[in-house]
Amino acid sequence: MKIQVVAVGGIRGPLEPAVEEYRIRASRYWSLEVVEVDAGAPGRKVDPDRVRAAEAERLRGRLSADADWWVLTREGKALSSPQLARLLDDRVLLGGREVAFILGGAFGVDEALKREAARRISLGSVTLPHEMARLVVLEQLYRAGTILRNEPYHKGAL
Repeated sequence: MKIQVVAVGGIRGPLEPAVEEYRIRASRYWSLEVVEVDAGAPGRKVDPDRVRAAEAERLRGRLSADADWWVLTREGKALSSPQLARLLDDRVLLGGREVAFILGGAFGVDEALKREAARRISLGSVTLPHEMARLVVLEQLYRAGTILRNEPYHKGAL
């Protein structure tokens, strides 16, 4: 099954090697595409609504038309690692559509894009920088693959 991770902003600094490591690991289990779009909106004045709307348009332009969009947002449903693995496995078994995980920028994801999403998923109630959120998503995709193949990486309860 194809999975997209479509994210606002790039990865720089100390998290870059870890993000790349988990992208490579997750790619062992999924046909994985990571797509980055530019952050922000044109102009000098920062208006969070305008920034979110501009980022949403760039995100929409890069999302696969054949994918269900799963937006990462604090207001979403928190899933355990095994629950995420089962969701993805069910899609594979049922020949479901591709999945695109959407990660917003500094001001979050546009409300209209959230409404268009097939699912809203939470990584928890804390606010994470987009680099850290991407690392967590890629690690969880890797973990889901190991859970589904009964490999020893996941030590938690199933």
